[in-house]
Amino acid sequence: MTSLLDSLKQQLGPDTIQQISTQLGADPAMTSNAISVALPILLGGLGRNASNPDGAQRLDTALGAHDGSILNDLGGLLGKSGGGGIGGAILGHILGSRQAPVEQGVSKATGMNAQQVTQLLMMLAPIVMGVLGRMKQQQGLGAQQIPDVLNQGRADIEKQSPGSAGLGGILDSNHDGKIVDDVARIGSSILGNIFGQRA
Repeated sequence: MTSLLDSLKQQLGPDTIQQISTQLGADPAMTSNAISVALPILLGGLGRNASNPDGAQRLDTALGAHDGSILNDLGGLLGKSGGGGIGGAILGHILGSRQAPVEQGVSKATGMNAQQVTQLLMMLAPIVMGVLGRMKQQQGLGAQQIPDVLNQGRADIEKQSPGSAGLGGILDSNHDGKIVDDVARIGSSILGNIFGQRA
């Protein structure tokens, strides 16, 4: 059974990272580093939203619409101004009121400007949902299994990149003012980059 991290790696290979970099106007090393910072936060946000039965059921229903077909044309998705409206809508659901401080923290951690970070997150959000949707289809995941898959995905990322430990739980904090600094501090400490060379 393919893990969530392995599935994400299959989608976020060197060619995809190069295309994202071109869209952002950033070099591939900076982009891959930013992806390594952003993904645990997105998985953590989804896991937080699915941490109760109602939230898990809502995510399960949403994944019915995100069946993974979007992954068949990633070039088209990334070419549409970085995820376009669908990316922004998904991102809003995942991060909610924490979106702005998370974006500021990723910017501080990676050296990307705010616009680049927003665009990157809008590209990643549909890819994450597409991967989850495809796993749901292929592995028969239901509302009860999805939180475990998300938590395992976070754990796998932290194993491969110990510096990212804590990023997945960043949204669990109720101290909004500290999120920016926490993301920047933890994100900038990532030593082993998951998605390519380190910036």
